[in-house]
Amino acid sequence: MATQSLVTTQWVADHLDDPDVVLAEVDEDTTLYDTDHIPGAIAFHWREDFQDPVRRTFVGPRDFAALMERKGVSRDSHVVFYGGNNNWFAAFAFWYFRSYGHERLSLMDGGRKLWELENRTLTSAPPTRTVTSGYDPPALNESIRVRRDEVLERYVGSPDGVALVDVRSPAEYHGEIIAPERLPQESAMVAGHIPGAQNVPWEHVVHLETGQFRSADELRELYADVGATPDREVVTYCRVGERSSLAWFVLHELLEFPTVRNYDGSWTEYGSLIDVPVSRPAGGDEGGTA
Repeated sequence: MATQSLVTTQWVADHLDDPDVVLAEVDEDTTLYDTDHIPGAIAFHWREDFQDPVRRTFVGPRDFAALMERKGVSRDSHVVFYGGNNNWFAAFAFWYFRSYGHERLSLMDGGRKLWELENRTLTSAPPTRTVTSGYDPPALNESIRVRRDEVLERYVGSPDGVALVDVRSPAEYHGEIIAPERLPQESAMVAGHIPGAQNVPWEHVVHLETGQFRSADELRELYADVGATPDREVVTYCRVGERSSLAWFVLHELLEFPTVRNYDGSWTEYGSLIDVPVSRPAGGDEGGTA
């Protein structure tokens, strides 16, 4: 049976005792998880678990496989992600696991916010999953990820057949601020956006009161309005790749666009590169861009 990319809170509630399903709460810190979480859920810390401890990049294939084994995840496990921040980091985890070839993945619509709004069960009890073995180190799937060199060579300016989608806030996109006020440590050297990128803020794809995604028709129209259509290569980016993973999920998994890639270097990388074109409507353009 095919795995659904998006599942409801009720689906999760119905599968709490399913040994085939691994619930995983993912966020930028695990303080809230430590207080309470969905029964049986394991925790992933976005930076400590998924990022190399020295460089800003993925952990290597062997380290990823070892992480899966420590967490009790096998190659055949159906991993269902959820989290706070309207599922930003849960969507990043979905994209990250897909990049490493794990097939059976889902995102819980509405994330932790909706689960709490519905007064569903939470617990502080630690999960009791058994450590596994034999998770073969995976090869990285580059078809859904894009690196800075390719961004510079192929995507700057949104040439024919390409749609660049910047999912940050309008203030970040226009160069009025470099990073959200609560995340000043994750900022680039300059403000602005990649030339040719269109702004579709992440919050436009969800109902903020519940965290649930908008309808497929609404989402399709939202992206079509900025030229992001199924016949184009679409590249999403934000500040560090987590908000853009939410957009990637919408476009790739919900709308089933054939070619969607997430630029996880995003603006913290691009906005700190030397001598690259930058558009900054709020304060003039840099590098000769128009």
